Amino acid sequence: MAEDNNVSSFARLIEIGIALSAERDTNRLMERILLEAKDLCHADGGTLYLRTEENTLKFEIMRTDSLKIAMGGTTGKEITFPPVQMYDPETGDENHKNVASYAALSGESINIPDVYESDTFDFSGTKKFDEGTGYRSKAVLTVPLKSSQDEVIGVLQLLNAQEEETGDVIPFSSEIQPLIEALASQAAVALDNQQLLEAQKLLLDSFIELIASAIDAKSPYTGGHCQRVPELTKKLAKAACGMTDGPFADFDLTEEQWYELHISAWLHDCGKVTTPEYVVDKATKMETIYDRIHEIRTRFEVVKREAVIEYLKAIITGERKAEELREELETKLAKLDDDYEFITECNLGGEFMAPERIARVKEIAGIEWVRTLDDRLGVSHEELKRKQRTKAPELPVAEPLLQDREDHIIYREANETAAVEEDNKYGFKLDAPEFKYNLGEIYNLCIERGTLTEEERFKINDHIVQTIVMLQHLPFPKHLKRVPEYAGGHHEKMDGTGYPKKLVKDDMSIPARIMAIADIFEALTAADRPYKSPKKLSDSIKIMSFMKKDAHIDPDLFELFLKSGVYQEYADRFLDPSQIDDVDISQCLEGGND
Repeated sequence: MAEDNNVSSFARLIEIGIALSAERDTNRLMERILLEAKDLCHADGGTLYLRTEENTLKFEIMRTDSLKIAMGGTTGKEITFPPVQMYDPETGDENHKNVASYAALSGESINIPDVYESDTFDFSGTKKFDEGTGYRSKAVLTVPLKSSQDEVIGVLQLLNAQEEETGDVIPFSSEIQPLIEALASQAAVALDNQQLLEAQKLLLDSFIELIASAIDAKSPYTGGHCQRVPELTKKLAKAACGMTDGPFADFDLTEEQWYELHISAWLHDCGKVTTPEYVVDKATKMETIYDRIHEIRTRFEVVKREAVIEYLKAIITGERKAEELREELETKLAKLDDDYEFITECNLGGEFMAPERIARVKEIAGIEWVRTLDDRLGVSHEELKRKQRTKAPELPVAEPLLQDREDHIIYREANETAAVEEDNKYGFKLDAPEFKYNLGEIYNLCIERGTLTEEERFKINDHIVQTIVMLQHLPFPKHLKRVPEYAGGHHEKMDGTGYPKKLVKDDMSIPARIMAIADIFEALTAADRPYKSPKKLSDSIKIMSFMKKDAHIDPDLFELFLKSGVYQEYADRFLDPSQIDDVDISQCLEGGND
């Protein structure tokens, strides 16, 4: 009979070990460790402690069946007892008075038949508990939980073993103690593995949020975008998961898929780390790392000085009347002032550049000034290489006031062409400009709208390309394999005119389409963009309704976005009160814009 019981116990131990290794929730894992240990030795109560970084033993799970005490773990009831100190806070001496701390410090199991007869440890707290509850604590088995590195990570303490048939309290037998120690060993490995996984997950989450925060901090133009989009993404995904009919009736996310979406949303703009600030923040047409309008102003000053010098030379030679020369000079200087003011207006980029304005820029560009100094001295190695593409002129040299020179062209390096090639491995379908950048002065001043050249707009849009490239190079585990697809699809459009892959609706997963709506709505409503005034809630919804009509966003998701009230919930939390106004969603639903 005893042999049968041993076989049964060992079989049960194996089953428990398999179950513990399969559990992924830490609270459920700790709870199962204690409950299985109690069940093995028919204990009435037990406590599971975990060792903290401060070298204390924190109460994690408490159970006493006869008193109906169930605290910690999945119960939701907080254990208010202070942690057990493993070391004296004042002297630093090891705490050998408490049986749990002694087990943790020594790594030994302690089996006490009756705590009232023990003078080795201080059980005053236990006795005080008994006085208050009428309970009788007697047999205690305390077992350390050791990790695979032989470090004590916690303590398992069982209370009052019971005779299986009568229920009488008995000591923990010498036969059951090795089983509990074996269980504790299995539990420690499972718990240690789970803690390592959670630590890795916490590190990954923190690192990802660090990247997103750095991108937001990099430029005032992005504000808190990378932090708000995940919130909105999860709200809309939750609404879709809650649908029991319609196009999202079968859509749902497992716990791992929720985490996959969480990671994707936080990383959706990680490629922005490659976008130069002077492109993102380009406030004027001539701005690069600094505003080159100052160079142009200096040239105008030189041209004006040259005009004055020529006037003075003519006065000295007396070849023409002074009054006539003076009038001619003032007219020329006035025109140069007017031309300069016109160029500065063009530099701001706030007005549409009509053909006649472009023609005037080119006409002004033809004004000549004389350069007497070598412009290849004291420049960076990269700029010198660009200048050396052409032969240096002999000095002094008359040059146009504004130029589009060969050294203004910045070509793509060999390692920058992979993503823009027609048959690239990423599946990108990009209408890439010929050059990486074009710093030409006439070229930039003649930008028709805004301040960005075609090359700079491509570079800003390139952040999504870089996001996909970066994420595809990361060795994501199986349950996170779709992160690049989710994160990289938020600039695609349902009609195939988006970027970087020109996907259509059926090519995109629901999470990717959700992120597209979240990204657009956050950008429209953001109040921390220095280049635009924050839009009213109703205006943002109206703009998105036109985007739905033009097949730029998923119409079903947009309808859910409105009907579920996600837009309002987000607005109440993140928008400035001055932005929140009444929205008539009926005008934005199917047929509302017809």
